[in-house]
Amino acid sequence: MIPRLLRHLLLAIVALQAIAHAQSTNYTLSVTADRPGAIYKQGETVTFTIKLLLDKQPVDGAQVSWIISKDGVPPTTNGKVKLAGGSATVTGRLDEPGFLLCRAGFAGPEKLTRIALGGAAIDPLQIKPSLPVPADFDEFWAAQKKKLAAVPVNARLTPVKSTVKDVDCFDLQADCVGAPVSGYFAKPAGAKPKSLPAILTVHGAGVNSSNLGGSVGWAQKGLLALDINAHGIPNGKPAQFYADLRGGELKEYTRRGRESRETIYFLGMFLRLVRALDFLTAQPEWDGRTVVVQGSSQGGYQSLVAAGLDPRVTFFAAGVPAGCDHTGFKAGRVNGWPKFIATGETPPPNVLEAVRYYDAVNFITRSKAAGIITVGFIDTTCPPSSVYAAYNAVPGKKEIYNDVPSGHANSPKATAAMREAILAHVEKTKKK
Repeated sequence: MIPRLLRHLLLAIVALQAIAHAQSTNYTLSVTADRPGAIYKQGETVTFTIKLLLDKQPVDGAQVSWIISKDGVPPTTNGKVKLAGGSATVTGRLDEPGFLLCRAGFAGPEKLTRIALGGAAIDPLQIKPSLPVPADFDEFWAAQKKKLAAVPVNARLTPVKSTVKDVDCFDLQADCVGAPVSGYFAKPAGAKPKSLPAILTVHGAGVNSSNLGGSVGWAQKGLLALDINAHGIPNGKPAQFYADLRGGELKEYTRRGRESRETIYFLGMFLRLVRALDFLTAQPEWDGRTVVVQGSSQGGYQSLVAAGLDPRVTFFAAGVPAGCDHTGFKAGRVNGWPKFIATGETPPPNVLEAVRYYDAVNFITRSKAAGIITVGFIDTTCPPSSVYAAYNAVPGKKEIYNDVPSGHANSPKATAAMREAILAHVEKTKKK
């Protein structure tokens, strides 16, 4: 009796497992290049492996569509492939410096879809700026900084409760051209005069309060730390306050004013970088030597701009930076975010001319700072070809973290690489 019951029970369990497997939608699709570092020379064949798993088991016989592009723009090749043992390979090549992007798609049961990307770099260190720096680039920005210098800093510090012991925190408001600098300032309690390096942290796209925790974290490491929001808006307000701005006054700010270099929205944002550094370097605790600027995406954009716009910057850390190679299409490449010029658009001459004054590639050519940049090989927001155009233009000591499997985000390893590079720079300047 008992063995028969056990047998029926086991059969029932097997049947249930089969049903569960048949109904599972836990598909995993992946695309990887055949070299771990995913770096190739011009004209070499790049082999991408496409894999499809269901509950971690290979799916045999499934059909997957694919398209390989030049980092998201033509020329492209495409097709469909039937998987054998859960995988198949497709190939591409590029006869110029740049990136290949392979996009695979699987259409499963009940309208289920899976999309995966894989990237490969083709002689990325040979990617050049799409256009030269405008002849009067320095003259234009010197004039903007002169306007800023005529405005007193008028810093207002309001004490804010610290989240940790031995760190003093403040809400900072400082006058600027247009909107003020608005941020959270933190410093080690009781620091001696001229004893601390300074760091400015800046934000990605969006409309948010400054980040007190970020400033506090760096202050715990022994730095004067200032985190500013991108728009000069008040800090610490309810979420609805920022949501209202996001949907109202600051809606779609990124391409605003692109018709003229005098009206592009980022003009005020960039001048706030200089004003924030005016404040930091005026603090009695500043060591007089070290100024770091760090951010990712739009924050990476600001980091590169600050390094080129303000000679006080000694180190920049730019994660997956936006704002690079706005005119990439002129070299047959994809444009960087915020895509002042949309992919496929033929812009009016005034727009093409104006956006060149806001290209991080052009700013960084003026920098005397050392720095680190991270790049995601499957980043479709800040494409890797645009990031490398900026990296190759850095005149000083530099390093790049190739985040091969990542899109528009810093992996934990990339984040750690930036943090370690900042701390190494700080330690180095302390010894001078």
